[in-house]
Amino acid sequence: MTDQAAAAEEAIPGKPTSASRTTLSHIMTASDTNLLGTVHGGVIMKLVDDAAGAVAGRHSGGPAVTASMDEMVFLEPVHVGDLVHVKAQCNWTGRSSMEIGVRVMAERWNESTPATQVGSAYLVFAAVDSDGKPRAVPAVIPETERDKRRYQEAQIRRTHRLARRRAIKELRAKRLAEGIGD
Repeated sequence: MTDQAAAAEEAIPGKPTSASRTTLSHIMTASDTNLLGTVHGGVIMKLVDDAAGAVAGRHSGGPAVTASMDEMVFLEPVHVGDLVHVKAQCNWTGRSSMEIGVRVMAERWNESTPATQVGSAYLVFAAVDSDGKPRAVPAVIPETERDKRRYQEAQIRRTHRLARRRAIKELRAKRLAEGIGD
């Protein structure tokens, strides 16, 4: 990185967690169901990616692409007629990457009972320029104790992702050196 590029990155002011936090809501219909009659996991995953993408774009101030999805957890089934709320926020930032945490809540569209958490996920987005190359993102500034905890947990997940990637590369190189290949 050139000194000029490094100086430009330092000039990007950080953004508080609340600046890009968002909620996407959607009523589930019969077209969203799987063969069991509940909402298809892929439909929920699309909503998760959409909400996380909005947060990443807001936080980075421009285009961002999904790099990975970690720990997509389905806790409860979602049914036709459920109003699903997908809540997302930026938990952590690197130079050009951001971890977005997502919580999926569901409630009956015609009842006034509290929403129930039905899923959660962590996604990593990379901010890109008009040529599709990585670009710098503002640091995220945790505001609450919960935000600070999420930031610290995101650092742990990043460390684990990098260690896993390194271990797999090392294993593949070892197997290749032994002539084992794919």
